[in-house]
This record gives sequence, structure tokens and C-alpha cells, in this order.
Amino acid sequence: MGNVAPSCTHLTCNRLLAYYVCMFDPVDRVFKALADPGRRRLLDALRDENGQTLNQMCAHLDMSRQAVAQHLGVLESASLVVVVWHGREKLHYINPVPLFEVFERWIRSFERSRLAALQDLKLNLEERHDKT
Repeated sequence: MGNVAPSCTHLTCNRLLAYYVCMFDPVDRVFKALADPGRRRLLDALRDENGQTLNQMCAHLDMSRQAVAQHLGVLESASLVVVVWHGREKLHYINPVPLFEVFERWIRSFERSRLAALQDLKLNLEERHDKT
């Protein structure tokens, strides 16, 4: 697999799929991970109680253990979840850094224009009020 990026951690028998998965931009991986409502529920569960085992997460969700494990794998590949081994327990922690990077790249720029528009509206309304 000479064309596969060295940072690829996905193993598959389908070389084309492995190449495609490895070529995702980190931001693309975050958007892909957040696209599924089940994965968003897992992130919500970790936000509410960080550092849960797979069994703990399964207890609060109506998903099979295998589905939760697969979703956690996608979240880990997007760096939204970090795993820490504590003895024999595998604890899952939310990593907010990729979300912050998405915010910085995509949302903050929209926020500036909206805040500027709201500021202009406020000034116009105050100016009209002062004239009356």
C-alpha cells in the first residue's frame, strides 16, 4: 500500500477503502464523526460523565455493545475521543480540541459577520430612537 498516508490507522482488506479513509483531512474526519446521531449521543454521554468504560456507555444508550465500540472507533479516529488505560479498564475521554479547531475554522468567521450585523442594527435603532 505505497500510496496510503503513513498516519493511517485503519486496516482493511480493501486497499481502495483504506486509501480513501486515510486521505480524509482531520476536519473532514470530525465532520464525518459528528454526522451520525449515535456518535453525537456518545459525545453527550462523555460530556456529562467523562472517563467511561464501554460497559458504562452501553448502559445509558439503547445500542448494542458492538455498535458503541464501532462508533467509539470512528470518534477515536477523528481524535474526538481519547482512550486511557487504567489497569484493566479502558476509559474513554472526550477531546474538545478538534471541535475547537472546527469552531475556529468554520464558525468563528460566520460569528464575526453576524455580530457586526447585530452591532449595525443596534446602532441604527439607537440613532432612530435618538431622533424621535
